[in-house]
Amino acid sequence: MSYRLVRSLLFRLDPETAHDISLGLLSATAPLRLPRLLSGPRPKMERQLLGLRFPNPVGLAAGLDKNGDHLRALSDLGFGFLEVGTVTPRPQNGNPRPRMFRLPRDGALINRMGFNNKGVDHLVQRVQSARFRGILGINIGKNADTPADRAIDDYVHCLQKVYPYASYIAVNVSSPNTKGLRDLQHGSRFDDLLATLKCEQLQLSLTWNRYVPIVVKISPDMDDEQLRGLADALLRHRMDAVAATNTTVDRDAVIGHRHGNEAGGLSGRPLLARSTATISLLSEHLHGALPIIGIGGINRGSDAVMKLRAGASLVQLYTGFVYRGPRLIRECVTAMRHMDEPVRSVPEELADEVVAE
Repeated sequence: MSYRLVRSLLFRLDPETAHDISLGLLSATAPLRLPRLLSGPRPKMERQLLGLRFPNPVGLAAGLDKNGDHLRALSDLGFGFLEVGTVTPRPQNGNPRPRMFRLPRDGALINRMGFNNKGVDHLVQRVQSARFRGILGINIGKNADTPADRAIDDYVHCLQKVYPYASYIAVNVSSPNTKGLRDLQHGSRFDDLLATLKCEQLQLSLTWNRYVPIVVKISPDMDDEQLRGLADALLRHRMDAVAATNTTVDRDAVIGHRHGNEAGGLSGRPLLARSTATISLLSEHLHGALPIIGIGGINRGSDAVMKLRAGASLVQLYTGFVYRGPRLIRECVTAMRHMDEPVRSVPEELADEVVAE
């Protein structure tokens, strides 16, 4: 059964229900190795980064598997690494439903999930039981009801809990769906957060006798001056990497489209140019001192190449993966492997696959 047919059936359901059903089916069939049969052998293109050996540079972005419940199934689809979360200290329901919307003509999603998750203790338990041996990023955040002046406590709590089980830890200060969260990207709050996390990271590295890198995930909705200040802070506090970018609150590309005015973060094709421009500016400000994970709008192999040319070392998929399925992983790895060769266009019926609303 082709992914296009599976998608046509799933897209008859509301997005969140389809999400839950598809992950449940993947996990149910994982013992039979059906996810691996669906995707084929894992594409190879090794990368050494952050002291880690990535089988290929195409990863799954946070948000798809918030609780670490589906690691085995997702690892069989060909990703070079997985990132789970965002997880918070305590379980929370997130925002009221409906909170996820498809924009098929744009290859996009809008979500206002609000860090719905079962809490960090559940995630740790799931990671322990999965015994996943690949590269695992764990994305951490704060609870919605935690006051801004206590936000650091939430990040430190999650950092301590997940540290023994993560290959790297991503710090989410850029979701638009938790009130006030993006304020943590700027000024003294950002400095205080990074300084505290760095100190805790060094202490944990001694406790566990292993150094786990910290990656900071940022917003695409910053101007050049804000990005320069952010880059300076990342370097000053010796962060290990930066993930660019999260979703955008900008709606210029989807004005007048069905669901285009829904509140939340916009992801998918409309984000490609903005997120790539952020990577490019960030790369200029960092002068190669920190690696960048490129996220946002990757829907075909050439989009992944664009991220690398802008300054990224790795990429992550989310919305493009929802629309294109596992073959997008292989397409991206193939394009990146041959990125110095003349560009070969991807047939529109394979790359865009616009779905009728």
